Amino acid sequence: MSRERKPRRRRRQPWPRPRRVAAGFAALALLLLWWTASTEPDPDDATWARQDLLNALRWVESRNRPDDQVPDGDDGLAIGPYQIHRVYWIDAKEHDEALGGDYQDCRRRAYAERVIDAYMRRHAATAWRLGRGEHVARVHNGGPEGHRKRATDDYWRRVRARLPAPDPPSR
Repeated sequence: MSRERKPRRRRRQPWPRPRRVAAGFAALALLLLWWTASTEPDPDDATWARQDLLNALRWVESRNRPDDQVPDGDDGLAIGPYQIHRVYWIDAKEHDEALGGDYQDCRRRAYAERVIDAYMRRHAATAWRLGRGEHVARVHNGGPEGHRKRATDDYWRRVRARLPAPDPPSR
């Protein structure tokens, strides 16, 4: 009696081995790329001292003129060395009632800086605390969501040109 041999059915693997190895290397490469990118400081996270940020904003807004020589901007809608609009001032005053004063006080540098401080603590608290210049400048120029607006890109470039080298990252 001869035994008939059944043809052996080859079990099909979902992925041939070379593909599995290639996929493993690809996953490893992506992991390495992610790790490398996350350990290098992000240029958008560059930080500056608060006074350096204020000085750069003042330069862009009023060319660092003395308080009494700064013309009104935006057809008379923005005043003082930081060109603060009334809605900006109202927003800051709502956040910090101790601010006091009235809108015309924004013509004085010291008061205007207190207004900016209150506004940033309300709308860009982390960026303001850490000194993230781009975020702060773009919010100053474009409002609470200014850091997301393309319209504030050029403003940031002008402010950035007036800033010293950023502070070293604190990691």
